Amino acid sequence: MIRVLRSLLLLTILVFAGQKEVSAQLTDQHAIGLRFGSASGITYRYSLSDSRAIEGILSVQSNSTSSRFRLVGLYQYHKPLMWDNFHWYYGFGGSIGSYTYKAYTNKDGVRVDESSEMSLSIDGVVGLEYTIPNSPISLSLDVKPYFDFLQESTIRLIDPIGFSIRYRF
Repeated sequence: MIRVLRSLLLLTILVFAGQKEVSAQLTDQHAIGLRFGSASGITYRYSLSDSRAIEGILSVQSNSTSSRFRLVGLYQYHKPLMWDNFHWYYGFGGSIGSYTYKAYTNKDGVRVDESSEMSLSIDGVVGLEYTIPNSPISLSLDVKPYFDFLQESTIRLIDPIGFSIRYRF
């Protein structure tokens, strides 16, 4: 855990040390792509200005005991870095979805039926994006912590790390 916190601190220092005083990263109004991580899905970003955007993520996560479907909405601020074609972003938003516990037989041989719950959360995001020169493709790596209200009432800080590939137009 300390190693993860140390890495996040180092990333934060590098991001703030590399800031420029200029604006403008979001040169394309639309970007659509795929997001990979503990929860994978489709991402769509709409640029409101050269430094602000809204993003929607439709994600699915599944394992042997449960599955989750979420629709996330985020408002983002984009800031330049000293390296060409790189910028960082942060933002906030929320999500709604469903959490399904799969049917199983416990160790005593008792069958437990499938059950579902609604999920509702407050989400944050901080990440880095690289725009490939002379190409409509961008790559991003971000952390999207969230606080689940209904389902687990817990804060997830490290679990929601994601990598996205977007087509900008």
